[in-house]
Amino acid sequence: MAFRDGPFENLKLPLVWTAAGLVVAGIAASVMLLVTDSHSRDGTGPIAPVRAGFTAGAGPLGGLFAAPVRWTGHVASYVGGYFNAVEENRRLRRELEELQPWRDHAIALKNVNTRYEAMLGLRTEPPVPMATARSISEARGPFVNARLIDAGSSRGVRVGNPVVNEHGLVGRVVGAAPNVSRVLLVTDVTSRIPVLIDRTDARAMLTGDGSGNPRLEYVRGQDAVQKGDRVLSSGDGGGLPRGVPIGVVARGIDGSWRVKLFSDRGAIDYVRVMLFEDFGQLADPEALNAAPLAGLAAAPPPTPAQAAAIADAQARRQAAAEAAA
Repeated sequence: MAFRDGPFENLKLPLVWTAAGLVVAGIAASVMLLVTDSHSRDGTGPIAPVRAGFTAGAGPLGGLFAAPVRWTGHVASYVGGYFNAVEENRRLRRELEELQPWRDHAIALKNVNTRYEAMLGLRTEPPVPMATARSISEARGPFVNARLIDAGSSRGVRVGNPVVNEHGLVGRVVGAAPNVSRVLLVTDVTSRIPVLIDRTDARAMLTGDGSGNPRLEYVRGQDAVQKGDRVLSSGDGGGLPRGVPIGVVARGIDGSWRVKLFSDRGAIDYVRVMLFEDFGQLADPEALNAAPLAGLAAAPPPTPAQAAAIADAQARRQAAAEAAA
């Protein structure tokens, strides 16, 4: 028999009263449980199993109701972290824009310091005094390859001094004022430098023709030059010290021998002027002027017989000189 056909078919209770009754019944049951179980503090009362079962059943239900709260907290934390990350990203971008010029400046200073260290590491044997300078202007054309540097006669620079960078020979000083000098590059049409081939010690003349690779002319010796040979200054004529690196030999498109310059491996911005005048400054004058027999031991004194023979010889020479007079 269905519920609607029973004796309670026409029974109708208001929903509010039903809910209120359920709440009152729940409160009463709770009070009863507390009162009946209050005498036991260790949970061993008569209703302890019922209470434990209620607690065990209410635990998962409480976790289920607490899940939305936890999810809401996670979502709020995620949204707050996102906005914090956006603000942090904007701040880092501003700092990066501010640090960008400093980074470029630091890289430029590092490059300059590296070149300075390389130039300061240049050594000649025997040592030659040097003056560091910076290229301040360039004169380049079909017939002129020259530079101005900010070191002049006030720092000991003289006409004819060789100029090098950290890789090799750049040119020679052709004019010197107190604070500036003019450097004629080895590629200029008027440049003539006596050189030698490192492998064979053959002599030649490095002649500029306005191109980036000067010609190698007047080579002495049969088969004295090969591709890849190192070219150094020979020191002939006393204008340059011997052994300054210049470049390597290469075959030009016209079939002539040319030299790939070491100085072209980097920009000619910072150079060193070799304060070289002549080979006399490379030697110690005191050592050159020392007595030839200064290092020999003194001779032992003559014996009596040797002394008598020496005195007799001197007397004979004196008598002969008197007779001739």
